[in-house]
Amino acid sequence: MDIATLRAQHQDHWQRACAIRMLAMDAVAAANSGHSGMPMGMADVATVLFGKHLKFDAAAPDWADRDRFILSAGHGSMLLYALLHLTGYRDMTLDQIRNFRQWGAVTAGHPEYGHAKGIETTTGPLGQGLANAVGFAIAEEALRARFGAKLQDHYTWVIAGDGCLMEGISHEAIGLAGRQQLSRLIVLWDDNGITIDGRVDIACVTDQKARFAAAGWDVFECDGHDPGDIDRALGAAQASPRPAMVACRTHIALGSSAQDTAKGHGALTDAQLIADTRAAYGWKHAPFTIPAEIKSWWEGVGARGRAERLAWEARLDAAPSSRRAEFNRVFARELPARLAGAIRKLKKDAAEAAPKLATRAASERVLGIVNPILGEMLGGSADLTGSNNTKTPDLGVFCPDNRKGRHIHYGVREHGMAAAMNGMALHGGIRPYGGTFMAFTDYARPSMRLSALMGLPVVYVMTHDSIGLGEDGPTHQPVEHLAISRATPNTLVMRPADLVETAEAWEIALGQKTTPTVLSLTRQGVPAVRQRHSTKNLSAQGAYVLAEAEGKRRAILIATGSEVAIALAAREILQGEGIGTRVVSMPCMELFAAQPEGYRRRVLPAGPVRLGIEAGVRAGGWDRWLTGERGRKGEFLGMEGFGASAPAEVLYREFGITAEAAAERVRALL
Repeated sequence: MDIATLRAQHQDHWQRACAIRMLAMDAVAAANSGHSGMPMGMADVATVLFGKHLKFDAAAPDWADRDRFILSAGHGSMLLYALLHLTGYRDMTLDQIRNFRQWGAVTAGHPEYGHAKGIETTTGPLGQGLANAVGFAIAEEALRARFGAKLQDHYTWVIAGDGCLMEGISHEAIGLAGRQQLSRLIVLWDDNGITIDGRVDIACVTDQKARFAAAGWDVFECDGHDPGDIDRALGAAQASPRPAMVACRTHIALGSSAQDTAKGHGALTDAQLIADTRAAYGWKHAPFTIPAEIKSWWEGVGARGRAERLAWEARLDAAPSSRRAEFNRVFARELPARLAGAIRKLKKDAAEAAPKLATRAASERVLGIVNPILGEMLGGSADLTGSNNTKTPDLGVFCPDNRKGRHIHYGVREHGMAAAMNGMALHGGIRPYGGTFMAFTDYARPSMRLSALMGLPVVYVMTHDSIGLGEDGPTHQPVEHLAISRATPNTLVMRPADLVETAEAWEIALGQKTTPTVLSLTRQGVPAVRQRHSTKNLSAQGAYVLAEAEGKRRAILIATGSEVAIALAAREILQGEGIGTRVVSMPCMELFAAQPEGYRRRVLPAGPVRLGIEAGVRAGGWDRWLTGERGRKGEFLGMEGFGASAPAEVLYREFGITAEAAAERVRALL
């Protein structure tokens, strides 16, 4: 439908959609940067979606049963900001629109979760929003099964572009959603055929509609500029029993001289182009000016869901008190009081029994007591369930036939798994955790970074965390991965040494509300190092004295995870030679760095030489603890290159990570 016909046949719709277009053009022009074309092209679709289909109340943006709208094509952020302003979200003021992309404004270049209400997730890295949406839809299904349709019954809507669908994560997300038959998930594809470099077909000739259909989706299409056709397609998608994709045929930078060109993707700032586009739209208003009747209509859209929201609140108030309390608890990310007692009992039993077991198996034991208490736990694994030990007997499998199941078979989709877990955490009411091998954090890395950026308490269960995994060889043996995760802001990296520390690590992870946790767990069995029970969570201090020096303290061995036992053995050798040696277990560098200076000084006093022991590379924070913090002399015993294929005990010997080698390093330092 061309502009003249659209204006003639749908005059009111045209003016309402042009409010989005002009706010986007004016903001991009004022910032002299941004992306004008996508908001101009998708304004008609967004107007129909918000005007007729999306369930929300702008006055209650945190309503737990609202529809979620995700702009996966995050470069078109002004589409979202314009919608939030027009519909009356309090913190999306006109001044924020005027200050698009400026310091201190909530209107960042790409949508940033937490900057303003109505921004459901951080997008910008293409495909992430689409993959997050799969997690949103999983959360809705799981919570509807748990609390009933009276409390959870909504859709997740996504606008995705050609770039989103070219990213590899889209394949993982689409496949997972199709397998799970997520009928409340609807993707609106901005099918404009243009990328930064030119036409899509210079790089991609994939039949996207066929791809979605092959993955188990229902596929619809519409003229993305015809409001009647858009309404029809969106209604059909809502009625679909499977996840739905609507191919919306649009013109990027509609009505401008940059329409249907690569130039239209970016910032349209030329004054004459903007003036000509205004004339083509019939928009006679000054920049950032929305006529009162148009703003009033949009604010009515923002208030339309109020009655439904109030009815929902009445249903929640009428629910049995225990169900209401549990619903509110899980959305507030609060922990039940009895969890702490259960973990203390596990620690006490472990200290007494002193079992030798892999920390991945220790993690499974902890989950065995946690999962029955926390009904919001939703676990999973990227096709490594038996290796990651993420499934406890009480969980059941989440699938179309069992929405009460709490373990997801993600398949070999590490990136999609991590992004989906972000979506679950963003939705609320779910505590997601998922496992793979530590080396495959490489595949999950972009979404792990976004967990940290958004402040999401996702738990990454990363097993087989060193050369200790043995014969699978260097492709599977992580050496740099601890350093990479430790270098990521707002991330806790926990590398526990035994069952007691693993229980403490899980307790810490579950207590987080705005920080993700990476659990670094062994494949190989490790001896118990904490054989004296403490009700206090010692790992919460990041590092603590595990074994004190006998006699004059001359050396401090600092170790993590499986190497703590090596440090203790080295201490025995050195003490036998009259060298007083303290052993410090350091399960979490980030938590130790956050401790008061006085505590850090007590754990790592000046004077003694220091040796760090970890079966990874030295990078990622070790220098601070070895030669900083008033350290006099320090060395590191670990990996300097990649691993090899051999039994674990051979690898430790050949790479020189042994008690004898540690003792020799200390002698040399002294």
